[in-house]
Amino acid sequence: MTAAAPLPLAGTRVVELTHMVMGPTCGMILGDLGADVIKVEPVGGDATRRLLGSGAGFFPMFNRNKRSLAVDSKDPRGREIVLKLAAGADVFSENFKAGTLAALGLDYASLAKLNPRLVYVSHKGFLPGPYEHRTALDEVVQMMGGSPT
Repeated sequence: MTAAAPLPLAGTRVVELTHMVMGPTCGMILGDLGADVIKVEPVGGDATRRLLGSGAGFFPMFNRNKRSLAVDSKDPRGREIVLKLAAGADVFSENFKAGTLAALGLDYASLAKLNPRLVYVSHKGFLPGPYEHRTALDEVVQMMGGSPT
């Protein structure tokens, strides 16, 4: 029996501050490909952990192959933890509304000073424009885009 070849992203570290589906899906795929994904959750845990009914499987499905850490990133001590993680990461992934992470000093400009080689992935449903501050759940985007009949 031969040893399994290493996965393509083995040795890549990802720090993920995401929620719901879009952001966690990115981390899930990176983890599936061998990256070490560290999901930073709020102290109460990712809200999808508590979904019921048809949403009950969201968290385990979209967050497989990840390690998780509960941090209050609004607290200076928690922010310091996230900054230390970002300093040693290859990728930082987030999907918060525009300006949310800038207010915490966790935006691209701030983290690039700390780690110039960091790839900063910012998942947004709406790009700059009249809707950029709107929540972009899949259903909302589908309804706004119309549906072929």
